[in-house]
Amino acid sequence: MKKSILLFTFAITVILGCSSSDDDNCTKTIVIPSRTIITPSGSTFIPESSLLVPCDYVITPIQEQLPLQNFSYEVLNFVYTPDTGNNTSRLKFDIKLNNINNFSINGFAYITLNVDGTVSSSGLLNGATSSCSQISPNSSCIFSYDKEISLELGLVQSIQLVDVKYYLAN
Repeated sequence: MKKSILLFTFAITVILGCSSSDDDNCTKTIVIPSRTIITPSGSTFIPESSLLVPCDYVITPIQEQLPLQNFSYEVLNFVYTPDTGNNTSRLKFDIKLNNINNFSINGFAYITLNVDGTVSSSGLLNGATSSCSQISPNSSCIFSYDKEISLELGLVQSIQLVDVKYYLAN
């Protein structure tokens, strides 16, 4: 008799579990692709992930952050001193950023450097004396950087400029 009641209860649960009210509990798994977010202080890589959402969830496309079009740069000077004699190394440069658009831009320069064979990018705001966060239409701005770093952090032999891009702030 107990087996019959248990079987009957199970059958009712299964039948009720498949009722039309389950449409409200419908879920699906969505995959969020990996992406890189670029900010003035550097970039962050977010790996692919998945998320359980209601079936009626509307997926909003993720826009890839693209650098500004109609932008150019000119290296005015770029000097890396591996040992200043003061137990520091020094990187100093001036780069002319050119906004070739007919509109004003607000954003940040994103500088890619090759440091002893390792390529990395950053906004390099810590050490910037002029960051060019705003550039008028069809005009230029000089991004200036000057920073000394202790040799106790490690000795870098060479730093070379690879590329400069400009990203608009949101």
